[in-house]
Amino acid sequence: MSGANKAVFLDKDGTLVVDLPYNVDPDRMALMPGAGEALRRLSDAGYALIVVSNQSGVARGLFAESALPAVEQRLREMLAGYGVALAGFYYCPHHPAGAALEYAIECDCRKPAPGLILRAAAEHGIDLEGSWMIGDILNDVEAGRRAGCRTILFDNGNETEWELSRERLPDCVVSDLRYAADRILGSRAAANSANLNELGELLTS
Repeated sequence: MSGANKAVFLDKDGTLVVDLPYNVDPDRMALMPGAGEALRRLSDAGYALIVVSNQSGVARGLFAESALPAVEQRLREMLAGYGVALAGFYYCPHHPAGAALEYAIECDCRKPAPGLILRAAAEHGIDLEGSWMIGDILNDVEAGRRAGCRTILFDNGNETEWELSRERLPDCVVSDLRYAADRILGSRAAANSANLNELGELLTS
């Protein structure tokens, strides 16, 4: 895709903002440590920043889909304080076991499916091979790899199942979003390589 943009796709809860399960109260939202600084560096380097988030609370009947625009607005406000603008905010409201029937469906947008990333790439002219997906669980990694991105696992303890396969093996594992920016920008090629080697050993054992 000649002349296309490059992007960093970001999971929201547990990656970009502190994970408060099913929270849609903007006043309770807080950025993860280092997130503003990391995203400013990526933005300055020419990466479009796009949030791709599962929001199954809609399907589960825990909050209305109409609550999400305020969440997006608050996230944009917090990032603006670091001079960072989001290029897009995409979410999946579905879950096949949901209580709200119109959202209780199998879809192609709920991660680990790549639908959100593919839609964002089509709408923004993104070169997926030159782009990255960052998330805190392996479903994020799988979604990114299935879309054709390079991937980073933000290993902050939120992944508990560790169901590994080749499409769930990230390019890099980091413990801080600032390290993720280092890796993407090429200044820390071996970031947390020991953790990544351990994942590879688990996969082949």
